[in-house]
Amino acid sequence: MMTASGELSIMVRRCLLTFKPFRIFMLGIGFFSLCFLMTSLGGQFSAKRSGDSPFTVRAEVLGGQESRGVLRKICDMLEVIMKRMDALSKLGNTTDTHRLDELSLALDRIQPMGLVERIQAIAQNMSDMAVKVEQILQRSVASSRVRDGVFGQCDIPKDPHYPDCPSKIDWMRARWTSDPCYAFYGVDGSDCSFLIYLSEVEWFCPPLAWRNQTATPTLKPPPKRQAVFQSDIGTLLDQVGTGKESLSFMKRRIRRLTAQWATAARRLDDKLRSHWREQKRILIHVGFLTEESGDVFSPKVLKGGPLGEMVQWADILTALHVLGHDLKISVSLKELHGFLGVPPGRGSCPLTGPLPFDLIYTDYHGLQQMKQHMGLSLRKHKCHIRVIDTFGTEPAYNHEEYATLHGYRTNWGYWNLHGQQYMTMFPHTPDNSFMGFVAEELNETERLNIQRNKVNNMAVVYGKEASMWKGKEKFLTILHRYMDIHGTVYYETQRPPEVPVFVKNHGLLPQHELQQLLRKAKLFIGFGFPYEGPAPLEAIANGCIFVQPKFKPPHSSLNHDFFRGKPTSRKVSSQHPYAEQYIGRPHVITLDYNNSEEFDATIREIMEINVEPFLPYEYTCEGMLERVHAYVQNQDFCSPKAAFPPINSSQSWLGSAPSPFIFLPNSRILTWASNASSFSSWPPLSALRLLASLEDQSCVRACQSVGLICEPAFYRFINIKEAFTALGFRCEGVEAEMNHLFPALSSEHAECSLQQDPLLFSCAGSSAKYQRLCHARNYRDGQVALCRGLPMDQNKDGMQVEILTLVNKIINYWAMAALTTLKETDNY
Repeated sequence: MMTASGELSIMVRRCLLTFKPFRIFMLGIGFFSLCFLMTSLGGQFSAKRSGDSPFTVRAEVLGGQESRGVLRKICDMLEVIMKRMDALSKLGNTTDTHRLDELSLALDRIQPMGLVERIQAIAQNMSDMAVKVEQILQRSVASSRVRDGVFGQCDIPKDPHYPDCPSKIDWMRARWTSDPCYAFYGVDGSDCSFLIYLSEVEWFCPPLAWRNQTATPTLKPPPKRQAVFQSDIGTLLDQVGTGKESLSFMKRRIRRLTAQWATAARRLDDKLRSHWREQKRILIHVGFLTEESGDVFSPKVLKGGPLGEMVQWADILTALHVLGHDLKISVSLKELHGFLGVPPGRGSCPLTGPLPFDLIYTDYHGLQQMKQHMGLSLRKHKCHIRVIDTFGTEPAYNHEEYATLHGYRTNWGYWNLHGQQYMTMFPHTPDNSFMGFVAEELNETERLNIQRNKVNNMAVVYGKEASMWKGKEKFLTILHRYMDIHGTVYYETQRPPEVPVFVKNHGLLPQHELQQLLRKAKLFIGFGFPYEGPAPLEAIANGCIFVQPKFKPPHSSLNHDFFRGKPTSRKVSSQHPYAEQYIGRPHVITLDYNNSEEFDATIREIMEINVEPFLPYEYTCEGMLERVHAYVQNQDFCSPKAAFPPINSSQSWLGSAPSPFIFLPNSRILTWASNASSFSSWPPLSALRLLASLEDQSCVRACQSVGLICEPAFYRFINIKEAFTALGFRCEGVEAEMNHLFPALSSEHAECSLQQDPLLFSCAGSSAKYQRLCHARNYRDGQVALCRGLPMDQNKDGMQVEILTLVNKIINYWAMAALTTLKETDNY
């Protein structure tokens, strides 16, 4: 009977120790019970009180400090045992039951006795158990490796193709517990698990020969689908979501412009002749609206806060939806995690699978959030990202190493993206792509009504916040001599004191009421802030003349707090440079507000002139659809660019000339020779123009001076020594360096410098030391993003255009031949 009872006791103990969850649970219960006992005893050893627990002992039996020390040792040993048992639980059930017997014998030694003796015995036995568990753990790890056939195969490889592998293993040994995502991917603290993770999840170590490489098959990309224009916005509105005033504003805007988007889609479809367009899988993560970024915009929507960003995002969402792409919209980190497949943890590990999107549109806040939660996947997939960036990012600020070394580092920038992955609200930074937004178009009836109902002496002030009105009394008084002044300044109960008494303040107006006010007004006047917002274009579209201040000197990050810290050195000459440069008089008048005589004369001039409503094509729904379509179908920053020149030496070209450039007729501007080699490019090489800047002149200014726009896609084609020769420069030497002004000629030393790093090709930047080589193209009137003279479906690679043309000729030839044959047959 005693033997059977002993066997039953042993069997129960083995079951409890072998059943992992229960084992860990019981050890946890034991640990916390002893900690509770320690707390109780520690407080009761010092004195005997009335109502003591039956478990208390007198102070004279065992000193308080001594008892606490013994119990601390017990807790420390239990912690060690728990860690060892946890490691054992990961090794699986072992057939070496005698090792567990050794552990059970240690437990059997704890027998009932006096409390003090029991505590001392527990302390000694815990020490013995810790040693035995450690021995069992070491033997089990070794036998597990032998059993799995990987003994000796987890040595750290020294492969020159994976130079970072040893240091990454060392890092994992020290830090693998810093993020739960490592355990999610199977890391358990062993070198084998480190090697498996670093070779299969990350890519710092070579593949392991003994691993089943078919366990993680390469997934094929999904089949390509055709994008079809869609006018139903119901699904889009559902995806935008609710719960924020900013989202409600965006949805109201989307609904209000639905008919205009539908009309624009039909027109563009006719232009494209229904040719095949690929449907893209697109994630849109609006980072600045997430709670984690602070979402400072939503609370201010109804209080006169800035709306430009929300206007642009609403239009981007609608354009991509109308173009027929498959969209997912995220305005929270939880949604971002779900769409991307972010593993649980703190963001140190890559995504759980391939990137499920072709494109990701986000902002700087969203980019920072992706960095924190995508791990190395951001570096791998960043070519898919497009950053909506209101004020632009220049290459010198974007290149992390260069920005740090040369003083261009800011709180933004330094992401090492291609410059055209940044997408701006206005076409002010040619190194970036111009995304834009839309303003409401008028039909013919509305245009006629506006011209009939204009109030000649009515002005509306551009300034919704009371702070914008400070210090403006002087020129407002002059304006008041000729016009009634209206404001739309937000207030809650009392009229803002900053607004002069002669101004009729309507308070903050809904969008449709503001439109009605602008349709009556003759003048829309700016205070100099906010910079580059959508309101001036909306006013001009409603028949207003926009008057704005000229900045002397221009505002920039060097002299103005608003631009300080932004990743651009752009000099802003007025409140709205686009309106000044691309629209101009009579719709836009820029002047010095400090010159009272000039201001007075300008107002009197405005009273005498009439203008019609005007909206640049690129800010219509059709213009934005056309532009976004071209970007989505043609911009590719993931495919590696073919080396140019295609061989180490650039001495030979298909043409007979020593370089691929020829002069345009009666011009000092070069173009790509039609008989030179053709290379893949968007825009096509036929649009390339090459010119030299003056000293201390940027390529932005040099191109604008001859009616062109700087085009960064062409930089690799002019970064050759033949470009200097074609422009007539004599080079004493040719070197390549990292400098955002290169390629350039140093006139003082006759040295020609090429660009070493493609990320530093820049339209911006100038120096009195250099004449820069500038790549340019022409552009359509009202559509700066696209080339002039090429049909919509030919703003692509020149070789593709030639192939399409040839195919069309062949089709026409056979069609004519077939018709001729049919006629001859009929005659016969």
